[in-house]
Amino acid sequence: MAPTIASDLYVTRVIGWTVFRMIEALVLIRVGSGETTNFMKTVGQEIAKVKGVKDVYRVFGRYDFAAMTEARTSEDLGNLVTDCIRGIKGVVYTETLVIG
Repeated sequence: MAPTIASDLYVTRVIGWTVFRMIEALVLIRVGSGETTNFMKTVGQEIAKVKGVKDVYRVFGRYDFAAMTEARTSEDLGNLVTDCIRGIKGVVYTETLVIG
């Protein structure tokens, strides 16, 4: 008989084992308008230093950066965004897209 797998967004169970998957999210970040190129580079470097940020991309359009993040729980993800990323000088707005 083949093993059964029950899965939801965050937890996968395989024959009595529980494996917790990290919550992945793309965080879109807007920096204050009129900031210099050097300041933008510094903000990007600060974002990259945040624990839980896997990659940071400089993007064009409505947002200035897109950060790939991962956290153990949705509460941890909320803290990562509100306390760490929004706490960086120059960051004025974020939008979080949880990857399903």
